[in-house]
Amino acid sequence: MGAKSKVLIIGGTGYLGKRLVKASLEHGHETYVLQRQEIGVDIEKIQMLLSFKKQGAHLVIGSFNDHLSLVEAVKQVDVVICAVSGVHIRSHQILLQLKLVDAIKEAGNIKRFFPSEFGTDPARMADALEPGRVTFDDKMVVRKAVEDAGIPFTYVSANCFAGYMVGGLCQPGHILPSRESVTILGDGNKKSIFVDEDDIASYTIRMIDDSRTCNKTVYIRPSENILSQKEVVQLWEKLIGKQLQKPYLSEQDFFNIMKGQGYEEQVGLTHYYHVYYQGCLTNFEIEKHNEEASALYPDIKYVKVEEYLKQYL
Repeated sequence: MGAKSKVLIIGGTGYLGKRLVKASLEHGHETYVLQRQEIGVDIEKIQMLLSFKKQGAHLVIGSFNDHLSLVEAVKQVDVVICAVSGVHIRSHQILLQLKLVDAIKEAGNIKRFFPSEFGTDPARMADALEPGRVTFDDKMVVRKAVEDAGIPFTYVSANCFAGYMVGGLCQPGHILPSRESVTILGDGNKKSIFVDEDDIASYTIRMIDDSRTCNKTVYIRPSENILSQKEVVQLWEKLIGKQLQKPYLSEQDFFNIMKGQGYEEQVGLTHYYHVYYQGCLTNFEIEKHNEEASALYPDIKYVKVEEYLKQYL
């Protein structure tokens, strides 16, 4: 087996980024984390970066406002993983990633790039509703830039982050499970896919030196975590030994609620609509030219939804 790739993680202090740094180090990769000059006096991020350094990571100074600094950072590694948050719609994430693509193209040495996706596969969301489709459209712009530049890539579709979806029993605006009631979206029977965030990082890092994942979309679909909202609720009820009240929210009522929200809230709610009213994560088969992560790496013992819920007891 050859030497493991050197990895640069962009957005290493973020929600998924910090897990990617941890997984990269645990898997024995020489790991670099971009320390952005714009970090200012954000003491929590500074301390996190210093903790990475203590664990063996290299901190690389760079800025999205300084093209040459990005090029120099990229030249130090073999693989770049971008985990820049998507909370700043269009005005932020897409611009940063396009700058990163330009730097990777100029550096010319990267054997794999993982753009910041890690959710619903945007290639399947051409018919997504406004305003939520903006996130999918933006990701497709980044994909086109990557492919036009001839950069080897892996797109990771991790479906639903367990912390955001399982914790709140699949309800928008909730991250802790209620012991009293839960609003069922639609009929509650559309299947979704839930993945522990640490598992997302572990699967992603395993893909780095795997030729089977190059220039492909890899879906993380652990079979026992393909569940409907009702099934998630049932697991929680089993754990607490109590039945919850379950009011149902029709599609029209969901849209009425969404219309009264601000722009970014509407973007997020549109995603809930496609997942829980349309079943967009499970209404297709993975093509032969793409891959499924838990099949590629059966040795990874992923966290099952029931186990994930136990932490809330």
